Amino acid sequence: MTPTPRPFKVLGIQQIAIGGADKTRLQTLWIDMLGLEMTATFKSDRENVDEDICTMGRGATRVEVDLMQPLDPEKKPAVHTTPLNHVGLWIDDLPKAVDWLTAQGVRFAPGGVRKGAAGYDICFLHPKSNDEFPIAGEGVLIELVQAPADVIAALG
Repeated sequence: MTPTPRPFKVLGIQQIAIGGADKTRLQTLWIDMLGLEMTATFKSDRENVDEDICTMGRGATRVEVDLMQPLDPEKKPAVHTTPLNHVGLWIDDLPKAVDWLTAQGVRFAPGGVRKGAAGYDICFLHPKSNDEFPIAGEGVLIELVQAPADVIAALG
């Protein structure tokens, strides 16, 4: 199957999300040892996450490293059960990307497009395919993130 021309671009890595049972251990490595700057925190009962948003780089090359622990280790989503929880990609036109990818048979995780922890519109590609949607992340949860105008200008 030859897909129709792709109406969007992947501009770069927006984030890497790392999960653990106790984010203070993650902080020791990523903040204390490697020198990343903690720029924000985020908590969500719906997402079952207590998250520190750290950054490296500047401007369009800035990448988040999100250090996550579950609010309740017995609930889902279980952000701590996969050490590399997900990878986020800057997308120049998220609505077009979602429409096109869906039409190509890509499976998205429940929740649709919504505001993410950093304030950008996001959605997730499901890590597993199914009969209805035969294309997925092959074991990796992939976050698509609407790039702001300055990132589009710098990387597009």
